[in-house]
Amino acid sequence: EPPDPAAISLRLDPGLAFGTGSHPTTRLCLAWLDRFLQPGDSVLDYGCGSGILAIAALKLGADRVTGIDIDPNAITASLDNAQNNSCNPDKLLFTATLPAEWTPVTVVVANILANPLIMLAPVLMKALQPGGRIILSGILETQADEVLQVYSAWFDMHIAATEQGWVLLAGRKSGGDFA
Repeated sequence: EPPDPAAISLRLDPGLAFGTGSHPTTRLCLAWLDRFLQPGDSVLDYGCGSGILAIAALKLGADRVTGIDIDPNAITASLDNAQNNSCNPDKLLFTATLPAEWTPVTVVVANILANPLIMLAPVLMKALQPGGRIILSGILETQADEVLQVYSAWFDMHIAATEQGWVLLAGRKSGGDFA
């Protein structure tokens, strides 16, 4: 049972996927979503694992959320967790690839490792609408500068938070203020 009945709580079974909410990188992403996600935002959770960030975004007021993961176990776990958290299936999609008819979102969150994040930079850039916000985690403090350098081609980025040697990078596409 949730310790605070007024809080947004998630029931989660990661199955064979990643993402229980206990790792610092997941906590960093959840804290950012809780603080900065706006009602009506559309969200892409790239590397969704258990679906924790996608489900949290929906519970925090996102209008449309897509979770993508190449691991079929992650898609299964995410779908099960969405159902266990009474998520509206019309607002939440879990899939292995970006749909062919993709509409860019207002927020991209990716909590994976630094090297895949570097390789995915052009994909994540295209998935986000101009002025949209991006948050990246799964990055060690020693790797932050390299990831920042790659993403600076498309985003105004900065280190938004750190925890136990991990960082959360946040930014905005095509200039402007960022959270």
